[in-house]
Amino acid sequence: MTDHSRTFLGVERSVNGRRWVHALTPRTEAVAARMAQLHAIPDLVARVMAARGVAADDAGRFLDPTIRDLMPDPSTLTDMDKAAARLADAIERGERVAVFGDYDVDGAASSALLYRYLTHFGIECEIRIPDRVTEGYGPNAQALRELAGRGATLIVTVDCGSTSFEALDAIAKEDVDLLVLDHHQVGTELPPAMAIVNPNRQDDISGQGHLCAAGVVFLTLASVSRELRRRGRSAAQLPDLRHELDLTALATVCDVVPLIGFNRALVVKGLQVLRARSSVGLRALADVARLQGPIEAFHLGFVLGPRINAGGRIGSADLGSRLLTLRDDAKAQEIAEQLHLLNAERQAMEREMLSEAEVEIRAEIGNGEGPPILVAGRESWHPGIVGLIAARLKERFSRPAFAISFDGSGRGTGSGRSIGGFDIGRFVREAVADGILVRGGGHAMAAGLTIERSQLAEFRLRAETHARSAVDALRANDVLSIDGALGARGLTVDLVGMVERAGPFGSGHPAPVFALPRHRVASASHVGTTGHIRVSLRSTDNATLSAIAFRAADAPVGNALLQRIGQELHVAGTVSIDRYQGNEKPAFRITDVAVPS
Repeated sequence: MTDHSRTFLGVERSVNGRRWVHALTPRTEAVAARMAQLHAIPDLVARVMAARGVAADDAGRFLDPTIRDLMPDPSTLTDMDKAAARLADAIERGERVAVFGDYDVDGAASSALLYRYLTHFGIECEIRIPDRVTEGYGPNAQALRELAGRGATLIVTVDCGSTSFEALDAIAKEDVDLLVLDHHQVGTELPPAMAIVNPNRQDDISGQGHLCAAGVVFLTLASVSRELRRRGRSAAQLPDLRHELDLTALATVCDVVPLIGFNRALVVKGLQVLRARSSVGLRALADVARLQGPIEAFHLGFVLGPRINAGGRIGSADLGSRLLTLRDDAKAQEIAEQLHLLNAERQAMEREMLSEAEVEIRAEIGNGEGPPILVAGRESWHPGIVGLIAARLKERFSRPAFAISFDGSGRGTGSGRSIGGFDIGRFVREAVADGILVRGGGHAMAAGLTIERSQLAEFRLRAETHARSAVDALRANDVLSIDGALGARGLTVDLVGMVERAGPFGSGHPAPVFALPRHRVASASHVGTTGHIRVSLRSTDNATLSAIAFRAADAPVGNALLQRIGQELHVAGTVSIDRYQGNEKPAFRITDVAVPS
């Protein structure tokens, strides 16, 4: 638990308006000290682990998590045995199977996982990914009927289906069986299917609700293998699921599920598979992205994942799943290049849309505090990118944000992103219940909605009346947890390597933040037109460190760095290893700065 009672370096208000606090309490500091002594771990690394709840005696197992130790019994998930038996039947009978997946990375990886497993046995398998704009999320009746019409006797929905009542009701009348492998929140009522494996269904007590869809599929395939062994198949006849951990790791990172327990083991071991470059599709994608050095979790979330997502956002929705199933290098190279170009196009569109959104928001805020929830929207915006714009606005202005794409008829499709402590999914669902939104839903940190332009003013008014006090209180109490202090001279490649062993970091297992006390800003400048600020920092003992503040131009952090060249600042940020052109050196990403008192 973060110790909110103690400020770090005496920073009560940074340039971002945040109070810096100790990530460790006195109790966890004692745990860190014992951990460092028992396991010969650097003090700073022990602090990182203790702050994330690792016990001193568990440090060794934490640094080397295994699938065997952390994998739950698949049968603890409701309907799992039923689903595994039906898939085993399909394999033994040689049935034609169709997989209906979502258009994001988790959907693509989940679809590819199931496809690769089934085709190992010679099963005819077809993947169907819906178009984000024309079909929307989840299965639709027409698509399911088409799959059945092409001979599928078993349809498996992955990363979707748990709330698809209309589509599953329609196909239930056909001579085809349905399985749902999902992880999204659902109510007490479920659509008709032979089995619905979803650790977030109300009657599931497995405790695996943190899994992404690919994690659910992985457990399902483990259960299928167990069932096939029970029926007489030898281990040599079954796929080695360890070779599929690359896809599971990719989805787990990109779907931003908590990187704890079994999820963390999936990513750690999946990264080892990725580094072996055995996946034809992911190898081709890494090559076109000019990814250098060993693949890290960062590359999954910010290099490979966005390229796979680009197909679902602005291109052909099935490009990602097709790439992940390929065994032909030439075809993989072709699709990887397509996705790479689509991602570049997506980035250009995002920059233009974000610029327009920021102009709109700044005009709305003016010189005052502005609305508690930001709402921006235009007709020219691509509906596949509004979620990214909402996330950027949330980051820039430190409050929940919505971005909406309106069509010619005045109907808008939007996405929202929230700050910690404000349930944006609940806010949207209540607005739907009161008739302000056509439809919508989501979870605490992200939501989607459909709205008529005529209701936009009412939606903004609702934000003012229903969210002002809660959001203002959250922003007023905004804190930055600092794991420890270090200096430019002490930040070495070896130290960063040890910190990275405590990762991978992400949702539920946040990247450690370190403070550089009283470092002089030797230089600061813009990096081309990227919006990044490149900085050279000098410690009191004259050691220097190159650092970067991403998307900081015209933001408080960037302004402070540019205006205080030659002066001292407390600087906070995250560490990594820069492996440009094969040379390793420590890198520091600035997230906040404060003026020393």
